[in-house]
Amino acid sequence: MRILHQEAELNEFTIGADALVTQWDGKNDDGGDLPAGKYRAHGYLVGHFKVEDLGQSTLPVVGDDASRTASVKVKLMPNPLANDKRLIVDLGIGFDRDGSYLKTTDELPLFTVSETPNLVRGFITKKSEKSVDVWQDDGAAVRQFRVSNVDKMMAFDCGEFELK
Repeated sequence: MRILHQEAELNEFTIGADALVTQWDGKNDDGGDLPAGKYRAHGYLVGHFKVEDLGQSTLPVVGDDASRTASVKVKLMPNPLANDKRLIVDLGIGFDRDGSYLKTTDELPLFTVSETPNLVRGFITKKSEKSVDVWQDDGAAVRQFRVSNVDKMMAFDCGEFELK
């Protein structure tokens, strides 16, 4: 998987007649050349999420530990260009040395939740059709965040193209 844009602004794209245009150099995330072949690009338009820091918390009580790490299902906005119905995406919480972020279950990072460094674990639960709650633990304290407007995301498929 290669991430071409993450939390990008419109000015990072070329605006075409009916699309936003970007370029791919045929390399993977590590900078290595990929072999010739057919590739497919897809992504998500992330709306204006609202992140509320709900403060220090205890871990959520939602059953056993495994159920806290499970993904949550979120209905997306239909894509009017593709005549899509409301698709569903599975969201999880990811974290690295720079903080926590919402991600798809296939590891595509979507949106930064916090910039708290050195997290050791994170959990996600669905609060409503429009929001999710995220807990993050840095080993010293657990903080809870609410991310609203998650129903304002839209999936798009850029189609298949050939790398020669």
